[in-house]
Amino acid sequence: MSEVLEFDDLAAPQLTEVQRQILAHTESRTVDLDIDSMLDEAVQLAGADDLEEQDGIRDRIAAYVAAIEDDAGLTQLIRGTLRARIVRLLRNRLSLTALIGRYPEIESIVIERPIIVVGMPRSGTTHLVNLLAADPRRRALPYWESRDPLPLPGQGPDAHGVDPRYAAARAEHEAMMVSAPHTAALHDRFPEAIEEECELQDLDFSAYVLEWHARVPGWRDFYLGLDQTRHYGYTKKVLQALTFLRGPRTWVLKSPQHSEQLTALMATFPDATVAFTHRDPVAVIQSAATMMAYSDRLRRTSIDPDWLIDYWTDRVHRLLSAGVRDRDLVPADRSVDISFHHLNGNELAVLGDLYARAGVELTPRVTKAFQTYLDGNPRGKHGRVRYDLRKHFGVTPQDVRARFDYYFDRFDVRPEVR
Repeated sequence: MSEVLEFDDLAAPQLTEVQRQILAHTESRTVDLDIDSMLDEAVQLAGADDLEEQDGIRDRIAAYVAAIEDDAGLTQLIRGTLRARIVRLLRNRLSLTALIGRYPEIESIVIERPIIVVGMPRSGTTHLVNLLAADPRRRALPYWESRDPLPLPGQGPDAHGVDPRYAAARAEHEAMMVSAPHTAALHDRFPEAIEEECELQDLDFSAYVLEWHARVPGWRDFYLGLDQTRHYGYTKKVLQALTFLRGPRTWVLKSPQHSEQLTALMATFPDATVAFTHRDPVAVIQSAATMMAYSDRLRRTSIDPDWLIDYWTDRVHRLLSAGVRDRDLVPADRSVDISFHHLNGNELAVLGDLYARAGVELTPRVTKAFQTYLDGNPRGKHGRVRYDLRKHFGVTPQDVRARFDYYFDRFDVRPEVR
């Protein structure tokens, strides 16, 4: 039996001694998000200085930083984490430009017939993409690589064959398990876990992912105003570079962001097969808001559950309404709709349908690999969270669900939260 986790302190966290020590140490200094300083640091790390400023990258970086600065409730711990993230994004962007400068043939690499998982956060997308990645013929994006897609100049595997980027991701994960031990039950980002390509999109400072780190409605609005077809083209360039470095070229991808960017997605990957996952929006919002509230005990000076439920209800509504509007942009013969209640326990049948539409043979070897993954990764492996929308956020499931009639009308979705 997996452990059942109950959070009785989401709104008013009772910190562990380790958490108190971490905050006592980090709050003693102020983290400066000066863009020029962060860029100088990235240039030193990359050994390259071409930011490709002609595409307006400076404006996007400035909007990214301004949104963080507008969030007055952040601890210095998360400000330091975000500063390190920005430097890492800049460094990888500089390294990518330098790599393509040396090997321009990278931009001629074909990203062949990817399978792309599209669905809400907490709707089974992570389970499905990790399962698809068990197919040895297919290329996926593990967290360690999404975190640092381009190697540092002169840094290769150590004497034991371990990539330093993997070692850094492993150290980060181990630190997280000490500082916030229930993270694994909510969303475990261990180094080998398959991650979203929105991490790659952030190299172009054009993705929605910052919304998961801070309260940044200004960034949401800025991001929604961008020409995402151009920025998805940049993401394809990153995938071409990763294919050049480590192959092969047949990818499995996924991101909830794609739900509101289907025009850009299909313009960039016109031969993709898309798996849409569907789940009760109340369960999605409840899960996302709970995960954010738990993480915020170290990231924020106060939690404000009302803000979280309002923001993420609206955010899921925006994502879903755009997805419903644009669903038919993906040809019916190259897409499947997968209901959450059909996914768990029925994965092999779902994959058979998906592979048939993709025109890919589901061989006995691959079927065995899928079953091995399923046997080793049962739902709730790291514990089951007992969610309580009323208790933690002061709203009823019916109140939240009332905004999503259009979604239930379009897809086979069953109410989960009563």
